[in-house]
Amino acid sequence: MSQQSQLPPLIGALDRASEWLGRTLSWLIIIMMLIQFLIVLLRYVFSINSIFMQELVMYMHAAVFMLAAGYTFRHDGHVRVDIFYRKMSPRRQALINLVGILALLMPVMVFIIATSMGYVSMSWQILETSSDYGGIPAVFVLKTMIPLFAVLMLLQGAVEVVRNMYILTGRIAPPSEDEGHLEERI
Repeated sequence: MSQQSQLPPLIGALDRASEWLGRTLSWLIIIMMLIQFLIVLLRYVFSINSIFMQELVMYMHAAVFMLAAGYTFRHDGHVRVDIFYRKMSPRRQALINLVGILALLMPVMVFIIATSMGYVSMSWQILETSSDYGGIPAVFVLKTMIPLFAVLMLLQGAVEVVRNMYILTGRIAPPSEDEGHLEERI
C-alpha cells in the first residue's frame, strides 16, 4: 500500500494534485526549450526578433519554477545542507522536517502572501502589461504566480506535516531511499 493511500482523504487528494501539477508543468520545459531554439534560429539565421516569444519563455520558466515548487518539496528535491540529517533515524528526520515546516516554511509562505497581495492586486487593477512593445500584455498574470506559489507550498507543507506526524507515530513507514529523493531518480 502506498504512503499516499494511507493519508487522510483530503491530504491524499492534495498530495495527488501536487504530483499531477508537477508532472503537467514539466512539459513546459520541453515547450520552453523548443521556443528558445526557435528564438535563436529566427534571430541568428533570419534576423527576426520576437519580444513576445522571449517573454513567453520567461513566463513558462516562472510557471515551472514557482508552481512546481510544491512538487519538488513533495519529492524532497530542494537543496538541503545535510551534515547530520542523513545519519538520523527516519523518525528523527520526520521530527526535523516537522519543525522546519512549522517554524520556517509556513511563516515564510504566509509572509510572502501577505506582502505580495498589494503588489499583485495593484497589477490586476491596472491590468499591467509588458513595458516592451510586442510583449505579453499580462504581467498581472505573471505576478499572480507569487502568492500562488506560496499557497501551493502551504498546501504541500500541510501534506508533509501530516505525513511526518504519521511517520513519527508509526502510522506509516518512512519513504525508502529510492522512493523519496528526486535527484536519485534522474
